[in-house]
Amino acid sequence: MNRMEMDRQLLAGKVAVVTGAASGIGAAVVERFLAEGAHVIAVDLAEPDGATPPGVLPLAGDVAEAETWTRVADLARAEFGHLDVLHSNASVNITAPAHELAEADWNRQIAVNLTATYLGVRACAGLLGEGFPERGPGAVVLSSSVHAIAGLPGHPAYAAAKGGLISLGRQLAVEYGPRVRVNTVLPGPILTPAWDGVNEEDRRRSAAATAAGRFGRPEEVAAAVLFLASAESSYVTGTSLLVDGGWSATKDSA
Repeated sequence: MNRMEMDRQLLAGKVAVVTGAASGIGAAVVERFLAEGAHVIAVDLAEPDGATPPGVLPLAGDVAEAETWTRVADLARAEFGHLDVLHSNASVNITAPAHELAEADWNRQIAVNLTATYLGVRACAGLLGEGFPERGPGAVVLSSSVHAIAGLPGHPAYAAAKGGLISLGRQLAVEYGPRVRVNTVLPGPILTPAWDGVNEEDRRRSAAATAAGRFGRPEEVAAAVLFLASAESSYVTGTSLLVDGGWSATKDSA
């Protein structure tokens, strides 16, 4: 590999949308995409706190509402004329067993964690892969979770939505290929602000439940998202990638 190949940016000149962009995995993906040369429309529920870095266009809105996605698509079209990457990452988790979970809380989790992806693809399908095949295919990367493949108490709606994303990702890959590639990442225990209220003993147990013996970092998930968003994964579509430090492979009983 020559020096030019080593220094090339994987998303140079690309335009990406990242949801849930203000913190955790979303913020790490925005940072990595910028480092790889992308322009990023960063979508989150709240207005950004402070100045945004060059290359970022912030957009405040609820991804569970179609109007937000209309604004996303309009912004991409007005500023760039196309869209190369959509990372549907926004998430909400309200814990309670099914018999104690309020219907409104069920509906909210399904809306943010699952329906938002449908709304995003519906709004952006005409922009993704614009200029294919000369510009290459567009890429959609969905953030699911290991909750999609293993049951943990107190997460019925979250698990249902995250499981749905795996099936939806496969369907979208078939629906929109070859113009758009669609893949899904399944993070395991990643040390984001979602863990702020978890006590040290529970954190220790969660880290110990991985083959890696530690929490993952948001930037490690961002690296996997970058792979699936870039031409490095040009023959990968309709699949799911576990980023869980071996959490799903580890058991402590026969």
